[in-house]
Amino acid sequence: MKRHGDLWRRVVDYDNLLMAYKKARKGKAWHNSVIEFEKDIEGNLIKLRDLLVAGRFNTSEYNSKTIYEPKQREIYILPFYPDRIVQHALLQVVSPIWDGVMIHDSYACRVGKGMHEASRKTSRHVKKYKYCLKCDISKFYPSIDHNVLMRIIEQKIKCKPTLALLDNIVRSFEGGKNTPIGNYTSQWFGNLYMNELDQWLKHTHKASTLIRYCDDFVMFSDDKAALHKLKDEVENFLAEKLLLKFSKWSVAPVMQGVDFLGYRHFPNKILLRKATARRVIKRMEKLPHLLNKGEITPVQCRSSIASTEGWLKWANTYNLKTSLNLNALKGALLT
Repeated sequence: MKRHGDLWRRVVDYDNLLMAYKKARKGKAWHNSVIEFEKDIEGNLIKLRDLLVAGRFNTSEYNSKTIYEPKQREIYILPFYPDRIVQHALLQVVSPIWDGVMIHDSYACRVGKGMHEASRKTSRHVKKYKYCLKCDISKFYPSIDHNVLMRIIEQKIKCKPTLALLDNIVRSFEGGKNTPIGNYTSQWFGNLYMNELDQWLKHTHKASTLIRYCDDFVMFSDDKAALHKLKDEVENFLAEKLLLKFSKWSVAPVMQGVDFLGYRHFPNKILLRKATARRVIKRMEKLPHLLNKGEITPVQCRSSIASTEGWLKWANTYNLKTSLNLNALKGALLT
């Protein structure tokens, strides 16, 4: 397996840092930290480059907040400068390397992939096979082991200063485990971690029907017993190699609908998951109140409606769209 060196000069290159800053500020241009940084963009980027070159960068302390949708989770937040810019600069160099080792049917945080592509592939398998094995990992990101993750990273990267920066970010959360949700690097770390399972399934079990998005994955077969056997082997692999365990799993006929990625996939239709539909209704009902109270802007309101329309168009949601009457909602809210 080829290991990549001489990456550091690309990480700390001024143009790479400039591009990283532009990506990190997207959707955050109104934040005070961004406004302050932009008073001297060039000077601040040069300071950041000098900090990295001197080996004096350390991941900042995290702030945290609890969110409750779609479920209760703790989100960890790092400063825009220097941390978010550094993480973008790093991933601009290393993510193409990691993307090259991923299987075709790994769909999270990759160009040309995504949730809806994974949903389409699931629909094709639902029409073709009788049974589905669906697996969810228990507390995935908090369970990622730092030593295991660094061993995986070192399989492809040998550039010492780049590894040192990666190690600093990986181990920035105390306790030897946890890749904090909220870090820009975390989705890639999680994807790389689960790629070990992908490769094992593809090469050892010839698992041609595997579809994975983050820590959720499904496999299909006409042989129900074979899926049960495969589930046991996957469970053992996760425990022994990745120090992970299932939160839940199921082997069920596809005719019951495969609940995956917020949708229920049937052989002849796709429905929005009931819990997802309830959240959509609740969010749309709250929009007029939030706008009237000045808690969101008209632009944010339009964005929320557009996001909802995007979700709905991928499923058979005529009745839900009719009940929501989004066109009337847009007219009422944005006039």
